[in-house]
Amino acid sequence: MNWFFPLSKGSGPLPPLNSLQQQRQRQIESLKAAHPSLAEIQKDVEYRIPFTVNNSTISVNILLPPQFPQEKPMVSVYPPVGHHLVDSNNGTMITSPLITNFGMHSDLGKVIQSLLDEFWKSPPALMSSGPAGFPYMYKSSGIAPYPTQAFHYGPRHVGPTPMPHPGVDSTHGPPRAPAPYGVISDLPLPVPIGESQAGLNGHMYKMPEIPESFPELCDMNLTQLSDMSENEDVLLKFFVSLPQLKQVTNDKEELVTSIVDMAKKNLQLEPQLEGKRQEMLYKYEQLTQMKSAFETKMQRQHELSESCSLSTLQARLKVAAHQAEEESEETAENFLEGRIDIDEFLTSFMEKRTLCHSRRAKEEKLQQSINTHGPFPTSH
Repeated sequence: MNWFFPLSKGSGPLPPLNSLQQQRQRQIESLKAAHPSLAEIQKDVEYRIPFTVNNSTISVNILLPPQFPQEKPMVSVYPPVGHHLVDSNNGTMITSPLITNFGMHSDLGKVIQSLLDEFWKSPPALMSSGPAGFPYMYKSSGIAPYPTQAFHYGPRHVGPTPMPHPGVDSTHGPPRAPAPYGVISDLPLPVPIGESQAGLNGHMYKMPEIPESFPELCDMNLTQLSDMSENEDVLLKFFVSLPQLKQVTNDKEELVTSIVDMAKKNLQLEPQLEGKRQEMLYKYEQLTQMKSAFETKMQRQHELSESCSLSTLQARLKVAAHQAEEESEETAENFLEGRIDIDEFLTSFMEKRTLCHSRRAKEEKLQQSINTHGPFPTSH
């Protein structure tokens, strides 16, 4: 599988890719296109995707075997979690049917996206204990583990053993816990290598370019390289002196400074904002009072409108006509009993009767209008 490894300068052009290699590349391109936050741990072999759920960052590791996509990929999560898609024994290996039934015609990008969607719908729970690293499970057929991107300290026949990836034993044994590196252990597990990655609240940060080789290592002799391989303090000192890490540190300091400046500006603007808030509260109280007065007037208008409706006027005319009729009858009884003379009787009786008939005529007219136009006629 020489196509996994970049050829050295002057070794000639790369051989053409066969059909399996082309299909492998298409699957990798699909994975990269579907997941912008994908981190390439080892080119064409190992990839990692971070995602945050319930304030916890979980990494999905994708390991592609040599015969991929004829062989299914191995997908695991770290740290160990409890989930129906994850093996309950170790809490890291994903046992979804999408992975176990992966074939030549499957789409790796869509498969991984489906797994992430399921994690979003049903968030996994972090386990209190479990394997300390990603479970790199190799076949027991004598095939060596997938080659890692390690630094080669000189010619292959005289150089020391390359540094293995954390979590994989150099003797092809079972996975082991990565060595504690102090501040290195505080760094996020997947380091994005794309031009820019989306962070919290949509802010973008451009990561420094990671070189394929480090010239500083070429100037060291075998003793220095062995020292670095065996002594964690020397390795840490070399790591923190890298210009890429210094750039990230400087960017972090600039970000902290900008945040402090923004906080100071917010403190300066706070009195103005408080004044605006008080002004808005005062206007809100005014609007509340105006609304209350408006509702009172609307209620009064409704009462007046009801009192002036045709049906109300008709009822009042009916009562007034009945009252005039009763007064005329009382006048007639007084005359018959001799309590009033004839002149007073004629004057009062004719007035009451005329008023009664007039009110009844108006009542009938209103009834006709109500039957024709309704109780609330509109003016034209």
